[in-house]
Amino acid sequence: MSAKAQHTAKGRTHVKTYAPSVFDELAEAPTLVEVLVVEDFTGDIEGEGRAHVIQAKGKNDTMTFVGMERVRGVLAGRKGTFMLEVKGSTIGKDMRSEWFVIPGSGTEQLAGLRGAGGFTAQLGQQGEVWLDYSFD
Repeated sequence: MSAKAQHTAKGRTHVKTYAPSVFDELAEAPTLVEVLVVEDFTGDIEGEGRAHVIQAKGKNDTMTFVGMERVRGVLAGRKGTFMLEVKGSTIGKDMRSEWFVIPGSGTEQLAGLRGAGGFTAQLGQQGEVWLDYSFD
């Protein structure tokens, strides 16, 4: 058995659209918010991501979120799409997230993509992203 070649992609994101909509709110509990996010990726990942995110927004500048994102673009010179499962949190303005490539979601030249990574950002600023990946 041969080991899969492991690579790391690094880059940045710039959010173009952030459209939140509250769907459940209680005075004594976190507010549930549905968010549509559209962002550009630059660096080793070039393209656009579209995400649907659910946030649990606390009263003390904290937030936990989960979501799904489809990325359309180029990774390592290969063109196609892939999907990410995302989970993370925000405390104050510090945002941190982990993500992984959903197995079987890669299309075209990105078929067989597997990987995990994440991002860090200050709210309202560009984020730093990374993805450790391989191909089946």
